Amino acid sequence: RLLPRRAAIAVAPLASRLAGQALTKKCAGLAGTALFAMAVSGGQSPARAASSAAAALDFAVLKQQDSVTSSKIIDMLANDAKFKEISAKATKAILKRDEEDGQKLQQGIDLAINKGVIPANVKVEPVCKVYVTGKSAEAVSDEIIKGLGKAADEGCIMTLQGLSGTGKGTTVAMLKKKLPKATTWSNGNIFRCLTLLAATHAEKNQCSLQEAITPELLASYCKMLEFGKFNGKFDVKISGLGYELFVSDVCNTVLKGPKVGKNIPTVAGVTQGEVIGFVQNALNIMTKDGVNVLLEGREQTLNYIRTPYRFELVLDDVNIIGARRAAQRIGAQALKELESEQTMFEKLFGGPSSSKVATKISKVLENMAKE
Repeated sequence: RLLPRRAAIAVAPLASRLAGQALTKKCAGLAGTALFAMAVSGGQSPARAASSAAAALDFAVLKQQDSVTSSKIIDMLANDAKFKEISAKATKAILKRDEEDGQKLQQGIDLAINKGVIPANVKVEPVCKVYVTGKSAEAVSDEIIKGLGKAADEGCIMTLQGLSGTGKGTTVAMLKKKLPKATTWSNGNIFRCLTLLAATHAEKNQCSLQEAITPELLASYCKMLEFGKFNGKFDVKISGLGYELFVSDVCNTVLKGPKVGKNIPTVAGVTQGEVIGFVQNALNIMTKDGVNVLLEGREQTLNYIRTPYRFELVLDDVNIIGARRAAQRIGAQALKELESEQTMFEKLFGGPSSSKVATKISKVLENMAKE
C-alpha cells in the first residue's frame, strides 16, 4: 500500500535496516514501503531526506515565489561562486539603470522648473529609513504601519522610495492588504491621458506632436482632466477635444492604443511638472475621504508630494539587491521546470522532494552562468 509521505518517513529507519538483509515473504511488504519512501524522498534514505528537508527549500515555499522564497535560495547558494558572480553583475546593472533613470527624471523636473510649473526649491519632510536586511515583507510593512500611527485610521498619503530591488513593490502590496481603505497610485495613466490629448490636438490641427506640447497647450490639457468620485468610485474624467471618457473604462483600450503608445515617451518627457500638480490634488481628495494612498517611486518625483509620512527602504549591503534579483530569476525558472516535469507520485504527495528542488536550482544556476 502507498503510505503518505509522513508515514513513509516514520517507518524509514526500520525499513532501511530490513532492506539490507535477505528478505523473507513476511518482510517483503515492509521493504516495499522502504523503497517507496526512498522514491518520494528523491533517492536518499528517508531519514537523511527528512533531516535535510527541514533546513532546505521545499516545493511549497518555491511555489510562493515571494521574499521568503528568495531568502531561502540566497541562503542555499550563499557560498556558490557562480551565484556570487551573477549577483554582482545584477547589482551593477540595477544601480546603473537607477542612475540613468534618475538623471532622466531630473531632466524632466528641471524642465518643469524652467516652465514655472513647479517650484525650484521644496522643503521635503524628514524621511524615515527602514532597514530591510533579513526582514520579511510583513515585518517591514508592520514597521511602516507603526510609523504611520493614528494617521492610518484617518487616511493619509504615504511615500516609499529606495533603490530598485529593495522590495518596494512587495512592501506596498503587503501594506495594501493590511491597511484600511488602502489604494495604490500610478502616474502612468495621467501621462497617457495627456498623450492622448496632445496626439489628438496634433491630428485635429494637422501639426506635429512637438507643436502640440507647448507649455500653454499642456496647461489646457490639464484643465480637461478632472479627478473625483464618479459613479461611486474615484476616477479621472477626460472632457475635451471630443472626448467624454472615464479612465477606468479606457485604461486598457484607448489609453493603450497605438496613438498613445508611440507618443508617450515624447509627452512624458515634458510633463513631469504637470503630472505632479495633478497628482497632489487627487491625493488630497482621496485622503479627505479616509483613503490611505500608497505611492512608491523615485525620490526626484516623490519630493514634490507633500506628506509627513515618508519612508525609504535601505539594505545594509547593496550587493543584496543583485542577489535578490538573481534568486527571483532562479526560483521562477526552477518552478517552471519542476512543474512541467512532475511525476504522478509527486502530484499526489505535494510535489518534488526538497533534494530534487535543490538539484533543479543548481542546474538552473549552471545554465544561467553560461548566459
